[in-house]
Amino acid sequence: MQAVDQEVLGQAHAWLEDGQACWLATVVATYGSSPRPVGSLLTCNQSGKLVGSLSGGCVEDDLLGKLTDGVLAQDAAQFFRYGETDEEAEELGLPCGGHLDIVIEPLKAEASDRAHIGALVERVEKRRCVERSVDLRARATSSRPVERHAPLAYDHDRGLLVQTLGPQYQLFIIGCGMVSRYAADMAGALGYDVTICDPRADVLANFDAPAGVRKIRDMPDDAIRESANDPYTAIVALTHDPRIDDMGLMEAVKTEAFYIGAMGSSRTSANRRARLAELDLTAAELDRLHAPIGLPIGSKTPPEIAVAILAEITAVRTGRLAGAHDALQPERALAAG
Repeated sequence: MQAVDQEVLGQAHAWLEDGQACWLATVVATYGSSPRPVGSLLTCNQSGKLVGSLSGGCVEDDLLGKLTDGVLAQDAAQFFRYGETDEEAEELGLPCGGHLDIVIEPLKAEASDRAHIGALVERVEKRRCVERSVDLRARATSSRPVERHAPLAYDHDRGLLVQTLGPQYQLFIIGCGMVSRYAADMAGALGYDVTICDPRADVLANFDAPAGVRKIRDMPDDAIRESANDPYTAIVALTHDPRIDDMGLMEAVKTEAFYIGAMGSSRTSANRRARLAELDLTAAELDRLHAPIGLPIGSKTPPEIAVAILAEITAVRTGRLAGAHDALQPERALAAG
């Protein structure tokens, strides 16, 4: 789940707990080019405050107009299609040939809706998946814990929406350094929850981490085993110290992380693979490793290397670049659409 969508759920829950009714909008289908992927969320309250994004423009304005005009229902989910004609798409600022379908659910500050949204928030905060179902005809919502992500499904004829929500993407960085700092800063801007792990107390204490980045002093294999082992995680080894990097990588390749990378030249990467092979890592496990790390953009400076790393992570996550563990990429089908 993108950080902005997790923020949407949190804000909706906060409004409900504060006694404020609100609406939850979900992009259930897109056609042609679309500024936001299927599954994107937005919430708004009765005062017209918005959190989230459906199109980044006029669709949000239209929803506020519907709220002001009393078009948004108070007790039943509704379906809206935007950009069905080229004229409407142009008016709404949608890309040429693109339109999107949205389901909007009213949420009341009552026990049932508070419990429903609260359960979603609690599940994703624990880095677990949860499936929510919305039956537009029966005016019913439900949720249940699930182990795996599945693409959003919307049956317009039956009026049934089924969506899996998962945790925020996280970037786990092994080692403090200039590349680590730039990578952490860029990843935060891209919506990742970022952790930097280094067992060296003096190095960690002197490392100026960007705001919001967690620093933990621990052996990387222990930390990965504890909290960086799910399909929503990218792991990068950036110390240049094989005593630290190798330990983390040995554990990382046994997890469901969607991306695993290690910094170093082609020669360094070849030597690393040889060392890891001697430690009984299988060929399949070694194939998961992106090394040298990052897209080949000719990067030399720390910020350039960080750009290359985040670009490759993004390409793997969205399905634009083959990953070593494609079957476990949690939202590939959604993002690639």
